[in-house]
Amino acid sequence: MKKMIGKLRHGRTARWGRALVVMGSLVGAVMGMTGCSESDRPLEPPVRFEGDIFGTFYQVTIMDPLTQGESLDLEAGFKAELEDVDQAMSTYRDDSELIAFNEAPLEEWQPLSNELIEVLAISQSVAEASHGAFDITVGDLVNLWSFGPGARPEEVPADDVLAEQLAQVGFDAVEVDTQNMQARRTRDVFVDLSGVAKGHATDRVAAYLDQQGIEHYLVNLGGDLIARGLRDEEEQTPWRIGIEVPEDGQQRAQHIIPLESMSVATSGDYRHYFEVDGKRFSHTIDPRTGRPVTHQVASTSVFHPSNAWADAWATALLVVGEQDAMQMAIENNLKALLLVREGDHWRSVASPEFVNYFGEALVEELGIDQLPGSQLTGSPLPGSPLPGSPLPGSPLPGSPLPASSLQTSMPGEQPVTGE
Repeated sequence: MKKMIGKLRHGRTARWGRALVVMGSLVGAVMGMTGCSESDRPLEPPVRFEGDIFGTFYQVTIMDPLTQGESLDLEAGFKAELEDVDQAMSTYRDDSELIAFNEAPLEEWQPLSNELIEVLAISQSVAEASHGAFDITVGDLVNLWSFGPGARPEEVPADDVLAEQLAQVGFDAVEVDTQNMQARRTRDVFVDLSGVAKGHATDRVAAYLDQQGIEHYLVNLGGDLIARGLRDEEEQTPWRIGIEVPEDGQQRAQHIIPLESMSVATSGDYRHYFEVDGKRFSHTIDPRTGRPVTHQVASTSVFHPSNAWADAWATALLVVGEQDAMQMAIENNLKALLLVREGDHWRSVASPEFVNYFGEALVEELGIDQLPGSQLTGSPLPGSPLPGSPLPGSPLPGSPLPASSLQTSMPGEQPVTGE
């Protein structure tokens, strides 16, 4: 195994060596009769860890050979990573770093942790590239519409109250200084990182497993997934993930897609909503209008090496609707898959980059529509990069930049499964 597992085994060897020096051959004889300790007991793969975090679930599946002791150490390690993210970015705990930032005086720079600065920088980049479809300053709007930690009774807010709140929203209200690791709010907005924090946490767990030398695993954090290696190394079988059918009361995979050294995040409007007088109001708020989205796109999935980027982009695409989502996917080289309602049925449409990555054979086998760039008409969206330009990166060090992002997958939403 790699360095962590080698270190663990070296530690056990050293301890047994000292015991043998003290006890002599008698201890050796006893060990021979009793066998290995429980911590040395090998586990049959796959080894699965499951639990609750961030109001949703986590599931980590590992195919590498592990002992009982090694598995316990790994679980403690990645749970510490999840706790660190929760402590930094939760809007549901009063002692989080993000709540302290939201309560800090306006216009005053606040020193922040490396990971919070990183997530704010990712959010800012996606906000600018999506022309405000992704915006972390929608927190008060989300609460106004009965979602989020400050949720009120499920009712449609009055127009004047909505207009007053919308006037405050805008990703330019948060500035990030990446060189000095600080940020500030310039207006009284409530920063909500729900649209990117879960993806960041998924990346953190994966990075921890990589550091420990684990080569074959699947991390599933509330439907945000990242895969490494293979599900079956001997048979060369990749991990497979299922994109859910957008129907209420069901959890059934619409598409089964192989995943290797890649992550996927899905944002959908069919798990978390409320109804008033027979009209459904989705939890996904368009920060440009202040209202829940009303188009026919039921879910958007984005495949990206970083789950934080995938998470943010999946939300942005869900906000803007089918045509603008595909326009953004082409402009930003996104591997995107949309599920679109058509009456009582739905259809799936993939971006050109998705088709290039997974291949036309799989796309045709799954019955997914292809959307070449030539099918899109009209001028690019205002401020859009040229088609084929690279995915926007993090801000340049030293520049105070507006941060950004948006409301995304809420607790209880599980749009993707994996095995």
